[in-house]
Amino acid sequence: MKRLVPLALCFAIGCQAVATEQAPVGFDGARAWEHLRAQVAIGPRVAGSAENAKTRAYITSTLAASGIKTVEQPFEAKTPIGTVKMVNLIATLPGQRPERIIIGSHFDTKLFKQFRFVGASDAASSTAALLELGRALKDRPRPFTIELLFLDGEEAVFDWSATDSTYGSRHYVQNAKATGSLQGIKAFILLDMIGDRDLNIRREQNSTRWLTDIVWSTAARLGHQRQFLPEITPIEDDHLPFLEAGVAAVDIIDLDYHAWHKADDTLENVSQQSVKIVGDVVLAALSEIEKYLAKN
Repeated sequence: MKRLVPLALCFAIGCQAVATEQAPVGFDGARAWEHLRAQVAIGPRVAGSAENAKTRAYITSTLAASGIKTVEQPFEAKTPIGTVKMVNLIATLPGQRPERIIIGSHFDTKLFKQFRFVGASDAASSTAALLELGRALKDRPRPFTIELLFLDGEEAVFDWSATDSTYGSRHYVQNAKATGSLQGIKAFILLDMIGDRDLNIRREQNSTRWLTDIVWSTAARLGHQRQFLPEITPIEDDHLPFLEAGVAAVDIIDLDYHAWHKADDTLENVSQQSVKIVGDVVLAALSEIEKYLAKN
């Protein structure tokens, strides 16, 4: 995979009720945790497998329960073991403007023949967060359109390289170029491996500076400086095809995870609190990102 309620008082005579203003929906860590557990229960979710298809069905039905429609983007990827059928999933929350902010995660797991790999952090954690973000954002005012992007085929079939990795994101960007929809993407927020019990997320070197600054300043404002560290490190991930196409992108990832691509990337080594911290930061940062884009 990667490398390095206020009350409105009623004073009128005969008033029957006091009106209330609905509070914004927040990120529910418990809901996200159940989504994480459900994916791990499915087992290895390798691109092209029956378990991968079952995961797509879970994502689609979960979003449908929140009133969010999912569209499939099928494609055939040329891999070192031949052509593999893969499918990205796209869910759109229309905003006041058609330009869109994409929040993404891959949902496939890497193939290992030596052991059973269920990818609790990589990437059930980020997929779970994206599902919960969909619910939290469903009834929120949206200055820009929000797109939830579930990417297939991020993992290398053999060894990570420019051609054996990020199949889903590369296809998505190529299709966006072909259809002319690329210019409508104003920002891409990538989540990956956010479940580590000892969460350490470093600023990713390739990521767009202004977008990274907003995320990290939001994390600091929420009191999560210990989890969002100031150190900079380069990581190759699904954000690179977007950056190469000129789209502002940030990778939120904890690659400092002792169980990365190991058999023990299991529930015992991930944390509901870690997923919630990232979900809270992304939800809060989104408002600042929208303000920045409205001015620029």
